[in-house]
Amino acid sequence: MITTADIQAFQARKTPFYHYDLKQLRALAIKVQNEARSRNYHVHYALKANARPEVLDVFVNQGFGADCVSGAEVRAALEAGFASNHIAFAGVGKTDDEIDLAIEQDIFTLNVESIEELEVISSRAVSRGKTARIALRLNPDVDANTHRYITTGLEENKFGISGWQIAEVMDLLRSLKGIELTGLHFHIGSQIQNLEPFRNLCGRINHFQQVFSDHGFHIQHINAGGGLGVNYDQPDELQAQDFEEFFSTFDQLLELRPGQELHFELGRALVAHCGDLISRALYVKRGQKTDFLILDAGMTELIRPALYQAFHSIQNLSNSESKELHKYDVVGPVCESSDSFGKAVLLPECRRGDLIAIRMTGAYGESMASNYNLRQLETPYFRG
Repeated sequence: MITTADIQAFQARKTPFYHYDLKQLRALAIKVQNEARSRNYHVHYALKANARPEVLDVFVNQGFGADCVSGAEVRAALEAGFASNHIAFAGVGKTDDEIDLAIEQDIFTLNVESIEELEVISSRAVSRGKTARIALRLNPDVDANTHRYITTGLEENKFGISGWQIAEVMDLLRSLKGIELTGLHFHIGSQIQNLEPFRNLCGRINHFQQVFSDHGFHIQHINAGGGLGVNYDQPDELQAQDFEEFFSTFDQLLELRPGQELHFELGRALVAHCGDLISRALYVKRGQKTDFLILDAGMTELIRPALYQAFHSIQNLSNSESKELHKYDVVGPVCESSDSFGKAVLLPECRRGDLIAIRMTGAYGESMASNYNLRQLETPYFRG
């Protein structure tokens, strides 16, 4: 929620910048953690969604673990105060240095995505006289019914070990030194708004569990990934009930073994609502078919619309009361035709200098920003 006091504060600032509501973020983090703990579930916050230190501090203080996909994220998690034994490290292409860091820090688990990676981790752990805890990321071949760029659980995707490779993996696990298999890891995609893919995932996890059990492997934990989506049409509704339904799906359908832990890696659903991109209107360029609202923010500040054709609600904060709406193509200043935030967007009349908010950008907004065209973001504004 952007308040009148926020808008007054924005007027004095240079744009574009990200605005974060930490009070809102904290309230949602508490809600999610309470839902998870009531079921004895463990939630790791996915740093790739937003690694701002102020954001990470909220999750550290609420007892979340960390989900990382690079060595730099592992370092950031450690520096933020996440306990090393609560850090999971996924990623399809870990470098030797990143693997060494994870081994030296004795993190919770390295999530292994290929047979060759399994061999490399074993070799590097043995050379250091250490044992690395690993989870096998298995590709469950479950369709997440989301954008093709953010689906990860199909056989055609680059992620995870395929079912037909499991026999070879089991043979290696019996022969390799320096590794301890502790878990199975799954992740099917992002921005999933229908629970049916998660129901299908539970069935696939149950199947793989049985396969490993039949071959004498004891699995201590299951990591069911994340991917829970948000409703970008409703930027001021937290949809906290979605987490209860999400967890209940696994509670009802996943067949955990005695003493086995269930872990999740949630990012977008936790932080999307807490952030907004604040910009100013540079020009209104009149056209025969549509008018262009040209902002000082562009795809360098928020690439999701250009990359995924993603929707974000757009608001004119300087003229929010007008009932008369005009149609605009809302675009940025970058020299790319894809530098667009929305086509035929209905807004109250916009003028040069108006403050424009692109809502629900707390996830994969600032974290994916670039300095293409040597552009620079201004310092974020924090509330709460």
